Amino acid sequence: MAVENRLYTVEEFEQFIAQAENEDRLFELIDGELVEKMPTREHGIIAADFATDINIYLRQNPIGRVAVEARHRPIGDEHNDRLPDVSVVLDINKPVEREGAALYMPDLAVEIKSPNDSLKKMRAKTRYYLANGTRIVWLALPDQRVIEVYTLDDEYVVGEGEFLNGGDVLPNFTLAVSSVFRV
Repeated sequence: MAVENRLYTVEEFEQFIAQAENEDRLFELIDGELVEKMPTREHGIIAADFATDINIYLRQNPIGRVAVEARHRPIGDEHNDRLPDVSVVLDINKPVEREGAALYMPDLAVEIKSPNDSLKKMRAKTRYYLANGTRIVWLALPDQRVIEVYTLDDEYVVGEGEFLNGGDVLPNFTLAVSSVFRV
């Protein structure tokens, strides 16, 4: 949901989200536009399932950390502050931000399409992530019960009855697509 018809900088975005009335709300800054995220319960369950399975893998293979709704923005981009539904950062030695956004993009980003999301805009998000350093993006489409997988070199769809893999980001990680869409 777009909030206002004007372009914001990252500094203005930080001031906006720091206001008391925005304390319990989720916002992204996408190409200077304030966008409020309004996830549904289904969306939250799917995000939790992704994060849980990835976290189990990362506890057995301590190569990174998983987060839900953690802010990321690349250095030098004054008009974007992204909030992937689930993100994985592989460098476990990177400090964990206690305030503000991580000034780098995640190695893996998961976006889950809610009923009110535009598929065109969701796919534009995947391109943004990849153009700014994310190595793999999973775009979950609950209505179709598929996951679109994007890397710099490839795009493909994984459906029910198939397994999603972590590519070179999460080696030997597999996830049954049906387990993600069990709601």
